[in-house]
Parts: sequence; C-alpha cells; structure tokens
Amino acid sequence: MLAKGSVADPERRSLVEKICAVYPNAEIIDAPDTPHNAVDLSENDMLARHYKGKRTLVFGEHKGAVRFSDEAGNVCPNYWHFSPYGFCAYDCKYCYLAGTMGVKWSPTVKIFVNLAEMMNAINRRAMSRKRQTAFYMGKLQDPMALDPLTGYSRLLVPFFARHPYAQMTLLTKSADVDNLLDLDHRGRTHLSWSLNPPEICAEFEENVPSLDERIEAMKRCAAAGYPVRGIVMPVIPIEGWRDAYARFLQRLLKEIPLVRLTFGGICIYQGAKQLMERKMGRDNAVSVHLEPTRRGDGDGRRRYGHDLRTEMYSFLADQARAVRPDLDLALCLEEQDVWRATHTIQNLGLCNCLL
Repeated sequence: MLAKGSVADPERRSLVEKICAVYPNAEIIDAPDTPHNAVDLSENDMLARHYKGKRTLVFGEHKGAVRFSDEAGNVCPNYWHFSPYGFCAYDCKYCYLAGTMGVKWSPTVKIFVNLAEMMNAINRRAMSRKRQTAFYMGKLQDPMALDPLTGYSRLLVPFFARHPYAQMTLLTKSADVDNLLDLDHRGRTHLSWSLNPPEICAEFEENVPSLDERIEAMKRCAAAGYPVRGIVMPVIPIEGWRDAYARFLQRLLKEIPLVRLTFGGICIYQGAKQLMERKMGRDNAVSVHLEPTRRGDGDGRRRYGHDLRTEMYSFLADQARAVRPDLDLALCLEEQDVWRATHTIQNLGLCNCLL
C-alpha cells in the first residue's frame, strides 16, 4: 500500500517502485490520504488481522520517528530511538509489539520513506547535546529484516561513522548482513542480536532466521570490526531450561567476541498476551508463569514472578561469567531489586540500547 507521503517526491517514488518491482504479482493499493498507522485491514478478529498485517507492506512517512524512550515502573535508563521501519514480518509468538496500541489496530509491516528527514532530526538532537549519544533502532521494528530491500544501512552506517556525537545501536534477528560488511563504520555502529537456545527458537519463533544463521551473521560482522552484542530475551522456562541455556551460552560465548550481553524476561501487555495464547493456547511455557498486574503497579506489563526471574538471570549470569568473566552483563526492563539479587547492579546503564 502506498500511504500518505510515500511517493511525494521523485526520490521516494524511485525507492517505492524499486521495492514493488521485487514483487511483480503483489496488489498495489494507492492510498495517498491514508496515514501509515490508519490502514484498515477489514478484519475484526484479532488473530486474522494480525496475520493479514504481516502480509501487508505499507510505504509511508513517519514525522515523529526520532523519540526519547520514557519507560517508567522499571529501571530502564531510557534512550533515544528512531524508526525507519514499523512492526516486523517475523512471527515470534511472544512478540510484545503485537499488543501495543501503535500496532494492535493496524498491524502492518511498514517502510518509512523519509529517512533523510530522520537523519536530519538525529543530527539536530545530537549536535544540541554535544556529547556522545546512542540512537537505537530496534524498539519498534526489526531494523535489518527489510534492509536487503531498502539498503538503508548503507546510508545510516556512514552517517553515524562521520558524526562527531551520534552513534547507532541496533537490535535484530536477521541474518542478512551483506550490506554492512564493506562499510567504513569506524566502530560507531553497535550491532546486537536477539538470541535464545535452539529449543526456544523452534517452539516460539516462526519465519525467523535460525540460531545457526544468526551466529554466522554475528561472526561475519565481528570479523568486519563491528562491536557485537547479544541480548537473550525473553528467557523462557521450558522443561530442561537450565541445560538448554547452559549449552547455548557455552557456544555463543566461545564463538562470538561479544562486548556486552543483556538478559531479559517476558514483558508483555495484555493484547500481546491474548495473541500469544490464540497461537499457542493458555498453557504455553510463558503464560503459565506470568503473574497478574494491578492497576498502577509497575509499568503495566505482565512478567514472571520475582523469584523465577531472579533464579533464571542468576543461572545465566553464572554460566556467562564461567566462560567470560570480563564480559559486561546487564538486565533489560527490570526492577532494581532484581539487578541487586543477580549481582549485576554495578552494570546498571551498561545495557543493550546505550553506549
């Protein structure tokens, strides 16, 4: 769908036409008056709308794409982030994005064509701060899944390499990294992969590159000199989780020269939980461990109980330290007492999204 602003000038039209040419049999709908976040998929059923959205690619413009995260109810240090894309074509059953208000009613995959405006906004913000600042891509999308179509990384990495203050961090599950490998990044783009043991990937992640493919992509980027990070999130207490995570971390830390590793549990809003349970039933390995939330308590997300989170993070941290005692370990979207209980409080702020 060609939404509002998508073909407003020759440069945008050229990008859209190039991508549409990759899908010659796709239906193209011209909707110049429809904003990217107001596409009506004509599906009342939540699950049907969700899957139709994942098959619908929308081109549009995002005027507020550069924002500051304002998490409350946990000790996230917050950060600047930007969105050249919206949502994701992958099908992770636990996806937190699927239940957010920005996605729930119009869950289409989006490419925003005003990348130049975003880079100008990043430049203005970074220059006004006059200090090294990370701009994170991955909060509201997978930033590399569509990169073979857009080539955005070939514009963004050199932009951040040249900038005196702005650096980029991104989080992906993609294994498509060819566009990155020959770029002069100057160490100012920090690449991070979302990872889990193969047992978790098989049960909870459909239409997603395998763990083997992601690890190979990480190796290639590390060899190209990029700072490479990992985030293990959400940890999921499947049967035999200790053995599964121990094997996984041994392999990851022996094969990849990670500069940082972050752990996180499930952090899920009610809408995303409903979708997950439509896909997997209510007795899945995530839902059975979730605690209820109370109005005004925390950040409104459902999580595992405090004891289970502490047990899992402590086990993972011990496994990681046994292989890489020098490695910075951190937690994502967690409470301060959990940081203390897992002996990671000294690394508060050294988590995935920041420098």
